[in-house]
Amino acid sequence: MSRPGRQDDPAPHPGALRPTPPTALVGWGVVGLVLGLALRPVCERLGVTPPLISWAQPLALVLLAAILGYTAWATHRALQVRHERLLAHQAVNRLVLARACAMVAALVAGGYLGYGLSWVGNPAELADDRQLRCWIAGVAGLLAAAAAVALERACRVRDDDEDGDPA
Repeated sequence: MSRPGRQDDPAPHPGALRPTPPTALVGWGVVGLVLGLALRPVCERLGVTPPLISWAQPLALVLLAAILGYTAWATHRALQVRHERLLAHQAVNRLVLARACAMVAALVAGGYLGYGLSWVGNPAELADDRQLRCWIAGVAGLLAAAAAVALERACRVRDDDEDGDPA
């Protein structure tokens, strides 16, 4: 991972990773939004009942956000506050987890928000329930993406390391 103050450098060090760019997260969110918007019309065209959103989906995303947030906090404390070092496999595991969760959570958040938008103004019986649960799941997905980005940022190497190895 790159050092905290040097993200703008064209090449901080050979082999150093840059933080996940916000454009990648926005891109995955837009893909999810488009897919979510298309889900209801496709289901109607195929004669399939559009999926119901239960409370389990938003709660699972809130749980994911909480786990990622706690892991980010614990990692930040270990690396930045107590100046401990992580084992190489721990650092890589946390970084890979953070990057994957950030992108997938952005996709899922966009999907739920798009699916919720597809029900706006629809007179169907369960349209309001679907909208509410989709909005809550979308916000929970955004929280999970933010927590994943925080975990990725917590994996940064301190400036006082001489060898440049990741956490």
